[in-house]
Amino acid sequence: MVISNIKATLPYDIKKVWDTVTSLENYSWRSNISKIEILNEKEFVEHTKDGYQTIFTTIAMEPYKLWKFSMENDNIRGDWTGLFAQEGNKTIIDFTENVVAKKVLMKPFVRLYLKRQQKTYIGDLKKVLRDSR
Repeated sequence: MVISNIKATLPYDIKKVWDTVTSLENYSWRSNISKIEILNEKEFVEHTKDGYQTIFTTIAMEPYKLWKFSMENDNIRGDWTGLFAQEGNKTIIDFTENVVAKKVLMKPFVRLYLKRQQKTYIGDLKKVLRDSR
């Protein structure tokens, strides 16, 4: 299992950050996602621009505090935990992924893949929050 974590302090209200991260309808800010398909109240599928599909199942959700889900695609399975905290006018986010490679050939690349995905996600998030002021 590979664990990858990223933390950031964002100069925005927690409601704005939470609403942006958890919206499954407004995902146009995500540079690597072409479509999100909502299956039911707990499950959704992200379609990347490269054609990969990942199924997500919400495990826990506490508004403005926690969003946790399992995830699985052809290459990986695991879970993602997003923690949110308000500190003054800023929001602290702490995102952790626990992932297992499903294919032996993927194992050496999983950590690098997760770090790249997290960096892209945080960069996209900062940009959309900044642009929506």
